[in-house]
Amino acid sequence: MDDGEEQQELEREIMRYRMMERDVTDPLALGLLHDILAELEAALQALTDQ
Repeated sequence: MDDGEEQQELEREIMRYRMMERDVTDPLALGLLHDILAELEAALQALTDQ
């Protein structure tokens, strides 16, 4: 997978988790989603900084 494909995949995952975040009402699940999003966004930022 090249960097462009990896970036697109990360963007899709971020969008998917943001959509899930809108529907979640459980505080624990929401916290976990925030953590996952933070990790995905950091990975995307690291990829774009290269």
